[in-house]
Amino acid sequence: MSTLDFDACRRRFRAYLRIECGLADATLAAYDADLRDLAEDLGRPLPASLTSRDLADHLSRLKREKGLQASSIARHLATIKVFCRWMLAEGLVSENPADLLEQPTRWKRLPGTLSPAQVKRLLAAPVPALKGPPLHLRDVALLELLYACGLRASEVAALDSDALHPALRVLKVTGKGRKQRLVPMGVPAERALETYLEECRPHLVRTPPLDQGRLLLSRTGRPLERSMVWRIVKKAAKHAGIPGDVTPHTLRHSFATHLLMGGADLRSVQEMLGHADISTTQIYTHVDKARLKDVHARFHPRP
Repeated sequence: MSTLDFDACRRRFRAYLRIECGLADATLAAYDADLRDLAEDLGRPLPASLTSRDLADHLSRLKREKGLQASSIARHLATIKVFCRWMLAEGLVSENPADLLEQPTRWKRLPGTLSPAQVKRLLAAPVPALKGPPLHLRDVALLELLYACGLRASEVAALDSDALHPALRVLKVTGKGRKQRLVPMGVPAERALETYLEECRPHLVRTPPLDQGRLLLSRTGRPLERSMVWRIVKKAAKHAGIPGDVTPHTLRHSFATHLLMGGADLRSVQEMLGHADISTTQIYTHVDKARLKDVHARFHPRP
């Protein structure tokens, strides 16, 4: 078995995830944090000496001592499983110590959504400032893109300046694992984006340029950060008087929910959301029980 210490093994694993798997920085940081927790909990053992009992005890302590919920423990377990599969493939262990570990039982948390009326109020919430560049046009474009295309906060922040294809009315999006997809967009989102490009973005560009080729810019001309995307959404929700914790993901959930309510098929929604596995998209099938009842009444031979 290998005598590679835990930190060296963790660094090699991170390089594998970054170079060969193309994972995003946020995902790499999450994997790294989980493995540091594992190493510290077990006293930094040699990875080759890990046993199923070590891993099971670690997961148990995450619940008992740190009070983590089942969903968080499931994420730690996913990290451990990927790490152990990689060690086996690299010949660092003779057998996979995570093979016998099972997922913790957990209920799926249904995503929060907005009603169409709430979305309309949210999109109309940004107002012009008394002075400075018309940043409200950027905020309107941002909100429209999150809802019209079902984008993650990281995806909308990473949009290139040439992401819009006006002739096709689609947006080129780079998602998890740097996988690209084309997402259709409606006329309101297209108009909001064009207005931002014509009337706002030129005021934000600096000389020499600081935009790194990104579409949405901050007041200082730099790419809009993911944290700022969250702040813009929360500010708009507060201004629109929408209660609860409204986030960029709320708009993504609303996008998927409203598509299914309108009759879209699950496979198409999966493609637009950029889900690798349709089982991830199936969480949205809860959303329209009234429509399911209508379908049953119309098509079942004994309604």
